[in-house]
Amino acid sequence: MVAIETKKLEQAYKNKGGPFYALKDLDLHINKGKVFCLLGPNGSGKTTTINLINGLNRPTAGNVKVLGLDPIKDMKKVRRLISVVPQETALYNDLSARENLLFHAGYYGLEKDKWHDYSDKVLNLVGLTKRQHDRVGTYSGGMQRRLSLARALITEPEIILLDEPTLGVDVQSRNSIWNHIREFASEGKTVLLTTNNMEEAEYLADEIMIIDHGEEVVRGTPQSLKEEIHQNLLIFQFNSGQSAQTAYDYLHSHYETKADQTTVQVSIPDKNSYFDIMKKVEPLADVMGSFEMREPTLNDVFLHFTGRQLRN
Repeated sequence: MVAIETKKLEQAYKNKGGPFYALKDLDLHINKGKVFCLLGPNGSGKTTTINLINGLNRPTAGNVKVLGLDPIKDMKKVRRLISVVPQETALYNDLSARENLLFHAGYYGLEKDKWHDYSDKVLNLVGLTKRQHDRVGTYSGGMQRRLSLARALITEPEIILLDEPTLGVDVQSRNSIWNHIREFASEGKTVLLTTNNMEEAEYLADEIMIIDHGEEVVRGTPQSLKEEIHQNLLIFQFNSGQSAQTAYDYLHSHYETKADQTTVQVSIPDKNSYFDIMKKVEPLADVMGSFEMREPTLNDVFLHFTGRQLRN
């Protein structure tokens, strides 16, 4: 079943030089039980997408469906099906963790006799039971992020929207949040995640879409995206600079090759090239210390499709 679907989704703003498109012609198709990740530079349209799906913004063109419902026309129904963890934690610092949860439960119409039981459940889930009566203003950034996740889970949503959920948190809190996200999806529920953390995207995502300037650039699984850019590397370590130079001379006229003292790095354009490269360096086997093959990272993929220039 489709959890989130958008067709030709657009968010435009009036500008003196013509309309500015924060999002243009975006098509999403996210099935239940999946973790879908939006990657993109700052200002690429990730948060805009979140805001259109949860009904906070009204699109200037196209449409959104959340489990078959329109988030604007069916706002009350959608609000019970979907929860959001925004970039800013937006918690009440003068209230305790439990008080924050009770307020949220009431605001979203949860049955009053369930408020405390559900609060107990999510506080235990994110490891904040012992600190539940402390003011949230005394919490660390990681604890506040975990409480934000607990707040989102208290309504038992079918879909959760996470806008950079581990921004600025410590390693332990990040690992805890990651585990909760995967467990949430394993229960047949759906996650839409935005992040600038490539490790996070690779660990969590079933499918990734890279967007830039409000438009889709590419989509696929983490593995298929890495395969698409053809940047597998063979890295040879030689016993001397002279041997490395000899290997470089063998290879650089046929392959993209870099040499640095005793190391030679060769880009492998396809699987057949691997055997050709190994054959070319075979005469140097006696002076070769080691070699390894390295696949491209998701970071390589991101820079390949969005460029290396700094963004404002």
